[in-house]
Amino acid sequence: MADTKRFFIEISYKGTNYHGWQVQPNAITVQELLDKALSIFFRQKVETLGCGRTDTGVHATQFFAHFDLTDFGSVLKDSTLQSINSLLPFDISAKSLTETSATAHARFDASLRSYEYHIHFEKSPFLHELSWLLRDKLIVSAMNQAASELLNYTDFSCFSKSNTQVFTNNCKISRAEWVETAQGLIFHISADRFLRNMVRAIVGTMVEIGKGKLAPDAIHQIIESKNRSNAGASVPSCGLYLTNVKYPYI
Repeated sequence: MADTKRFFIEISYKGTNYHGWQVQPNAITVQELLDKALSIFFRQKVETLGCGRTDTGVHATQFFAHFDLTDFGSVLKDSTLQSINSLLPFDISAKSLTETSATAHARFDASLRSYEYHIHFEKSPFLHELSWLLRDKLIVSAMNQAASELLNYTDFSCFSKSNTQVFTNNCKISRAEWVETAQGLIFHISADRFLRNMVRAIVGTMVEIGKGKLAPDAIHQIIESKNRSNAGASVPSCGLYLTNVKYPYI
C-alpha cells in the first residue's frame, strides 16, 4: 500500500456564483472546482473534505479542507500556492497549504467557527451580492439585548433547518453581537458548531426585533419553543460570511 500524507488547505471564496461548498450532481460548487484544480496540479485524483457546508451564495473569508496525497514529492514549495491559484477561478483563492497528521480532520477537529452577517441601508453597487440591502431602520440596542441572551442557551432547534440529520441541536455560542459600521451593520457570532441555516434564521429573528415587531425578551419564548416556525424568516445568503475556523493544532 502506497504511503499517504494529509494536507490542510486554507481558501477563501465569494459564493455568489456557486451552489454552496459541497459537490452536487447538477450544480457548480466550490468543492468541485477546488478538487479539480488540486487533481490537475498534483496529477492524481484529489477529494477534499471541508470544515463545513456553506449554502448557495454564502461567502467564506476563511475555510479549511483536508485531502490526502499518495504521490506527494515536494509539495510545499514556494510556488505551489501560486500554481494552484492559477487553476482556480477569480472568486476562489488558496491562501495556505500545510502538512498535518494522518488523523487530522477539517470538520470534526474544528473547535470554534465564526460568522458575520452584513446589512447595508443605502443602495451601493460595491455591496451588491456582498451584503443585504435593507430599507428599514433598526433598533440596534434591542437587537443586541436579544443577541446577548443567545449565550445563555444551548438547544437551538428553533433556528435549525427542518429535516436535517444531526445527532444534536445543541451549540455553545461564545459571541453574538451587532456592530455598527460606516456601511451599515455586521452581526458577529461564534460557536463550537452551527446548525444548518442557523445564522440566517437568527439574523431574521433579530431583524424582527430591530423593527420593533418583537420585544427583545421574545427571544426566550422562541428558543424555548424549539419550533422553527416561531423564529423569524431566513435572511438572504448574500450577507453571510464564514470568517474564522479554529483548530487545536493550527
